[in-house]
Amino acid sequence: MIDWGMDRRSFLGAASASALTLLLPRRVARGESTIATGRIGQHIRVSGRVVTGNRGLGRVAVSDGLSVVDTDPDGYFELFTTSDRSFVWASLPSGYSIPRNPTGTAHFYRPLANARDGRLDIQFQLEPLRQSDENHAALLLADVQVQDDDEVRWFLEQTVPDVQALTTDLGVETVGLACGDIVYDRPNLYPGYESGVQSMAIPFFQVLGNHDMDQSAFTDALSTETFKQHFGPTYYSFNRGAVHYVVLDDVFWAVVGYSGYLTQEQLTWLEADLSRVEPGSTVVVTAHIPVLGSRHLRNNQSSPGPSISVTNRQALYELLEPFDAHILTGHTHENEHVFEAGTHEHVCGAVCGAWWSGPISVDGSPSGYGVYELRGEEVTWRYKATGHSFDYQIRAYPRGSVPGAPDEIVANIWDWDPEWSVVWYEGADRRGEMARRVGLDPLSVDLHTGPELPSRRTWVEPVPTGHLFFARCSAEAKDLRIEATDRFGRRYSATVSE
Repeated sequence: MIDWGMDRRSFLGAASASALTLLLPRRVARGESTIATGRIGQHIRVSGRVVTGNRGLGRVAVSDGLSVVDTDPDGYFELFTTSDRSFVWASLPSGYSIPRNPTGTAHFYRPLANARDGRLDIQFQLEPLRQSDENHAALLLADVQVQDDDEVRWFLEQTVPDVQALTTDLGVETVGLACGDIVYDRPNLYPGYESGVQSMAIPFFQVLGNHDMDQSAFTDALSTETFKQHFGPTYYSFNRGAVHYVVLDDVFWAVVGYSGYLTQEQLTWLEADLSRVEPGSTVVVTAHIPVLGSRHLRNNQSSPGPSISVTNRQALYELLEPFDAHILTGHTHENEHVFEAGTHEHVCGAVCGAWWSGPISVDGSPSGYGVYELRGEEVTWRYKATGHSFDYQIRAYPRGSVPGAPDEIVANIWDWDPEWSVVWYEGADRRGEMARRVGLDPLSVDLHTGPELPSRRTWVEPVPTGHLFFARCSAEAKDLRIEATDRFGRRYSATVSE
């Protein structure tokens, strides 16, 4: 029998989360807003235009992160803001190329620090795409999380070429989404990530992660300064084809730690942003910390902790209710799908796996990233294991690989959701469906269990996962094969070693 009790790292994490909860304002801990929307600082009048060539573009949303205005039919806008805001940005419209910084990251914003005498004049110049973005792709790179030059090099040598080859194969307009924890408490390594973005040659939008923050900051606002110097706003939106994309900052920094939380200013902005989107449309929301996740259930806990979920998630669910909403998150270094309040949350495995300690994450998922293909408003997805083809979606284990299941074969199917079917064969004979149970991935147990394993990150441990499948078979059974069919009808198979 596997003991799902609290291990040493879980205890430390729980203790840290408890301390943070005590220090947070009571209303924050309960998931309520405390930050007032009142403004301070010098008033700034921002005037500008969104243009393509010499022609203005109408109905483009422009924002300072609280107010949202639309350009008029000739592309002109005017926005009144204050100097405590950091940026003004355009919610880039579909059909146009995404402007880029010299580093290759998306450049859709202008700093308010450039204002003079209470005025700022800006222009957003957009170029039409050479091909339609009605069909496009989005690559979700969660938890690159480099901590030293070796890990930067591994990212450049392993992940970057994989993405380059994939974008060539996809053959459609493609954007990248770096889903937080770009670095591991080392903001000085952002240039290494940016070098990878330049080589991947697609525009990348960045999400703030808890390890991307300035750890010495005394407030949540100050914790994002270095991130903003490199990548601009911490929350914003843009459009590709028929899909509206939203990037959120759901990491609230409180000196002793962090919590999953969406500020009132951000929710106020989001309400205004989504009011411009047709109800029933596809909306893709990207954030770092899972909005809900299910790790607490797999650990036999009644509710998720504040460091692995968004404490005021109900406010987000209410804003997303009119839409076909997909929420893309990372943070926990595992794969899972969670369906809650009409949304579909995709918790994506990590680029770095278990913090660059080996080829897999703590749930047994291979190091990799999410690939989302969009045709109009239809969304399909697959998890792409770094260095493997899309066919690699199953890892199969022989009888006895899991303690307590001595006569069962096991399969880890990391991108599973309830619409998949999983069956097993003996030779050409279909034996039946496999049973899903929570358990520890056997390879993760081998690589991550013990006080000195893995050698690079001795604190890593396997976590219970909900995408293990079991089937009882005899010791004499031969030619065993597992076949899984995803919700889109794509079939994958793996042979069980003897």
